[in-house]
Amino acid sequence: MSDLRMRAATPDDLDTVLAFWRSAAEGTSISDDRDGVERLLARDPEALILAVAVRPLERGREAGKDGELVGTVIAGFDGWRCHLYRLAVHPERRRQGIGSALLAAAEERFARLGGRRGDAMVLTRNETAHHAWRAAGYTPQEQWLRWVKPLTG
Repeated sequence: MSDLRMRAATPDDLDTVLAFWRSAAEGTSISDDRDGVERLLARDPEALILAVAVRPLERGREAGKDGELVGTVIAGFDGWRCHLYRLAVHPERRRQGIGSALLAAAEERFARLGGRRGDAMVLTRNETAHHAWRAAGYTPQEQWLRWVKPLTG
């Protein structure tokens, strides 16, 4: 896709990213706020990868300084494991290779860092995402169950 550019998010992108997730991502979590994403970028400035369309589709859309935000992925590496979060593509731009390009950028990042396996957080009810992850070569691990505990107040 020639009009697509991958780049790391900057603090200037945070409001645009948060607005994008409200419309393009399935649900939100406790850390999907400005403070949470600021901490992510402070700890790992290259973890949040943006797909930006150099030529926006329509006037009036939310656009960053270099084009329209059409996709995101968080490619987090803790030194041991590679974690993928917030793979989201604008609903009107799905099935155009943006998700695949984001995953390729994330996997290239992991390879540079020495990562050996990527895992993804995918909602059980998000059947559309299941197809996309399978097409990218990921498989569910049915023997694992995620356990969570909010660490706030």
